[in-house]
Amino acid sequence: MTDTKTAWWIICLAGVFRLVMAAIVPIVPDEAYYWEWSRHLAAGYFDHPPAIAVLIRAGTLIAGDTPFGVRCVAVLVGTLATVAAVALAQRFGGVVAAQRAAWAVLAMPLAGAGLVLATPDVPLLAALSIGLLMVDHALSSTRPIVWWIAAGLSLGCGLESKYTAVLFGAGIVLALLARKDLREQWRRPGPYVAILVATLVFLPVVFWNAGHDWISFRFQLQHGLVPKGHSNVFNRELSLLGGQLGLVSPILFVLIVLAVARGLRRVTTNRVFVVAAVAAFIAVFFVYSAARRSVEPNWLAPAVLAGTIVWGAERVITTRWERAGLALGIVLVAAIYVQVIVPFLPLPARRDPTAQGGGWASLAREIDGVRQGAWVATNRYQDAAELAFHLNNHPTVFSLNIGGRPNEYDLWPQLSERARAGDTVLVVVPDESHTPDAIVALLPHCRSMARGDTVELRRGREVIGARRIWTCAGWITAGTPLPRAPVNSST
Repeated sequence: MTDTKTAWWIICLAGVFRLVMAAIVPIVPDEAYYWEWSRHLAAGYFDHPPAIAVLIRAGTLIAGDTPFGVRCVAVLVGTLATVAAVALAQRFGGVVAAQRAAWAVLAMPLAGAGLVLATPDVPLLAALSIGLLMVDHALSSTRPIVWWIAAGLSLGCGLESKYTAVLFGAGIVLALLARKDLREQWRRPGPYVAILVATLVFLPVVFWNAGHDWISFRFQLQHGLVPKGHSNVFNRELSLLGGQLGLVSPILFVLIVLAVARGLRRVTTNRVFVVAAVAAFIAVFFVYSAARRSVEPNWLAPAVLAGTIVWGAERVITTRWERAGLALGIVLVAAIYVQVIVPFLPLPARRDPTAQGGGWASLAREIDGVRQGAWVATNRYQDAAELAFHLNNHPTVFSLNIGGRPNEYDLWPQLSERARAGDTVLVVVPDESHTPDAIVALLPHCRSMARGDTVELRRGREVIGARRIWTCAGWITAGTPLPRAPVNSST
């Protein structure tokens, strides 16, 4: 086929395959954490804005509290992101550009694997790609105000997904200031209306933060910019580069970087320049951030998506390299899918991201066998979320967070507020040779503390980790807050 049907068939088939994988892959800890958010819908959360919680809630209303239910709406939104990206590439370069962009998205592990999972990156990428498409319509329309309003809505939805969407807005602003003919846009109401609309959409998150001591804003600013530790700057930058080579695939990554560099040249049309400028600005920001602290590879996903659109429209290297890059990427995506279903790579399960969801169902069955109405608590938010998802009837599971980083569980009712005198609490913590800090902290609150069985978390025959079930019998300090500082134990 030589028309755009090829591109749309690629996008649709990829979306269907992701839906199939969404039903197969066990829920990973971060997804379980966001699923917990969806059970407590709010205008904001400790870590992120609420968009992913809303998507998960919609999916579970359709398909229940299952892996497919958690992911199905997010997968559809991720497919919408690719549709908008391909549509914009087609506006820039016609049928060929649409096909190249579609193949590139299919061949990226970032999309092939990332768009299967329900994470805040999914609605963020959808908002970004739709927003870029709306801005392009605004720049080329004789009646741009409607398109600017749509762009503002997209940016607002992006800010409701992840705070880093502000970089998308900043990139657009800088692009419209960078060229004389683009600066003419600031003589018209469109950009200002877009900013106003985005602000109005984002206001509920602002109000939520104002009512919670700006906790989410402060956490993300520290998480992304405040220096932490003494790791080598060169190693952090190298790790960021290595992450992109893995998530994008090496050849495609180079092609996209070259395309963005070409898109920033004076000879490039204004419309392509704007998208290239957004990609470059986001990438430069995170390179700067990596100079201060470690940056997760997926944080650059918006830059990669924008760069993919530019690459789809701009031929920068011979077709042979393009085909090689796409082939390598497709092989990598296929390997990830096979690894999830039938692990074949000589990669220890503890270091394999595809194994993170393994073993929780078995642990939940063990706990259900002895729970008998007892409260359940852990010391890690990831463990609490996984257990809440897998235990029968999805009970409340508390995360004590003793010695750990603050998280959303700190904002919800605590074990010390809910437990009553005489209650039993099952405490599930990593199996250690000494008494864990969380158990030491709970000793003054229990008449007795019994060390229970250890349950191994397994993927197939391979052990990922182990959790021990402790029984705190006879809760004796109802209403007394638990300590949050690390507790040193000598046993």
